[in-house]
Amino acid sequence: MPIRRASLEDLPHLVPLYDGYRQFYRQPSDPRLAERFLRERLTRGDSVIFLAEDDSGPLGFTQLYPIFSSISAGPAWVLNDLFVTPGARRGGIGRALLERARVHGVATGARWLSLSTGRSNVAAQRLYESLGWVRDTEYYHYELPLA
Repeated sequence: MPIRRASLEDLPHLVPLYDGYRQFYRQPSDPRLAERFLRERLTRGDSVIFLAEDDSGPLGFTQLYPIFSSISAGPAWVLNDLFVTPGARRGGIGRALLERARVHGVATGARWLSLSTGRSNVAAQRLYESLGWVRDTEYYHYELPLA
């Protein structure tokens, strides 16, 4: 499965994937918002996006954001987005994208990768755990809505 780091030239392939990802999480379709958001991330270097594609076109993506861990005193990555087109699911693409993210984390000296998913997304949870991801049972996750 060809997976490569995406660039600005990949926006036409990334926008429908990202828009589909947002719809999966019950957000309205908004390709203009998707294009603007991804363009900003890629232009500013705020994130790393890996794109999976084959001869038929784009099949999925993952987006990682860099952070630092004060406790482990080093860099880490938040795997914020993972999406595979519905027709390509269960074909190993999600697994390949997660592996590419892991390789990137190792190559950049990260202490760990983190992700979160919906409690009802049992298929994703099984995939993560099959790849060695460990569910955090020590800490609660809180958010403070600002907008």
